[in-house]
Amino acid sequence: MKKLIALTLFVSLFTAVTVSAQDKSKRPSPPALVKETTKSGTTITIDYSQPSLKGRKVGGEVAPFGKVWRTGANEATIFEIDKAVKVEGKALAAGKYSLYTIPGEKEWTVIFNSTWKQPGTQYNESTDVLRVTVKPGKAAAETEKMTFTIDKSGKVSLLWGQTAVAFNVK
Repeated sequence: MKKLIALTLFVSLFTAVTVSAQDKSKRPSPPALVKETTKSGTTITIDYSQPSLKGRKVGGEVAPFGKVWRTGANEATIFEIDKAVKVEGKALAAGKYSLYTIPGEKEWTVIFNSTWKQPGTQYNESTDVLRVTVKPGKAAAETEKMTFTIDKSGKVSLLWGQTAVAFNVK
């Protein structure tokens, strides 16, 4: 009888931990998804986790300047397009990509990597498909949680703190 009670307790505890671990909304950096169909008919989807600043500064303690950053938290951020496009004038085939960046004070490098289903910390430059360089700007308003927006024109913006980083998808 004691063995049965112990086994039942173990299974209940394991089930509770497993269910809790699968609920990504309970994470400190919760998941987010933004999806838009552009005027040209391309659907862009970005599936990511939203880290918070918590008093830190972009380019310093988070998203340090000059280093490859996973552009989010937890798993790699997934950038998906349903048609071939041009990103800042450079060709990118339809498909799913992990999205990384190299933040900088005067420019950011946006990286599309072919290995999309992976932890965000497992970046491998040899699987990069495309890199584009864009200039960061000042956001219209302070944003505590990193946020992506996509507008109908195909402009994708990353907003975090006082930083706005945008690139065009056509």
